[in-house]
Amino acid sequence: MDNKPNKEQIIDIFRQCIPFFNVLADENRQNIIMLLAEEEEGLNVNKITEGISLSRPAISHHLKILKQAGFVGIKKVGTENFYFLTLKSPIEKIKLLMSFIEGTCHFR
Repeated sequence: MDNKPNKEQIIDIFRQCIPFFNVLADENRQNIIMLLAEEEEGLNVNKITEGISLSRPAISHHLKILKQAGFVGIKKVGTENFYFLTLKSPIEKIKLLMSFIEGTCHFR
């Protein structure tokens, strides 16, 4: 039995990955991801603002987008929110897309 994905399955995965690609296309969000990658316990908005030269509202805006796309999570400690990376789901989806492409497309 052939487990090769059909065209509709590949297009479906492509479409599911569009939000990830849109999120990753922004340089500020890339910088936030890299900053959070260095901190296992997460960072609050103040610490992120110290590491990236954007305003607090701009950082909050980018964090909201990252959270909606599944790239970051929030842990509440007292009155503060700490942001941390939650890359497993987006990375798994992108890897699946890449494996479908590798198994289906002809490379030159």
